Amino acid sequence: MIAPIMIDAPKLKASCGACSMHALCLPMGLGDADVDRLDMIIGLRRRVFRDQHLYRRGDPFRQLYAIRFGHFKTYQVNSAGESQITGFQMAGELLGMDAISGSHHCDAVALEDSEVCEIPFARLEELFAEVPALLRHFHRILSQEITREQNVMLFLGNMRAEQRFAVFLLNLMSRYAARGYSSTCLQLRMSREEIGNYLGLTIESVSRLLTRFKSQGWLIVDKRDITVLDMARLKALAAGTSG
Repeated sequence: MIAPIMIDAPKLKASCGACSMHALCLPMGLGDADVDRLDMIIGLRRRVFRDQHLYRRGDPFRQLYAIRFGHFKTYQVNSAGESQITGFQMAGELLGMDAISGSHHCDAVALEDSEVCEIPFARLEELFAEVPALLRHFHRILSQEITREQNVMLFLGNMRAEQRFAVFLLNLMSRYAARGYSSTCLQLRMSREEIGNYLGLTIESVSRLLTRFKSQGWLIVDKRDITVLDMARLKALAAGTSG
């Protein structure tokens, strides 16, 4: 089977002030004048089609990417040639921070047709000196990313399979709620195999957990659509306090 040819979509100039993700990407209280200055340094909007790479491991670092819409996954390949998914990213989040030291340490691939804003980092650093609130916001994002990686290591190493899965679902729910979506319903953009890879579980284990949570009345599962019926029980399971 011949693989489809990926053709880059036309690139358009990005605008922070007109973006629906404005409140998530930018610090609260940033004035219109500072937003305009940020607009001046942000490059183009770039469309990334499903299964297309945004960047690859080893690519030189030049810019960050703010996700306007869509979803991505990041992954690394070990010495045995096996892929390990390291995260799932959605609209309002930044990609590329792994490469600030010089080059990318992972691959980033679109889970669906998506769009990002290109942010040249050299020009962003210049703006940090002029807009301290923007620098503090960036430090906060870096801190959140470090905490996220530490939490991933924690639940992969110490949590039971059902606890890992509950933490994963609650994390997605809270991130969607922050974007104005339902706090109890979501549509999984990633496959069961990708979820298993991220959580250190087999695809069969993920399917069994979904079936179990559904049979116990905690979830409604319709293909990739998930609705939480018993949020308290799911939170107790994630916290390790459920019997």
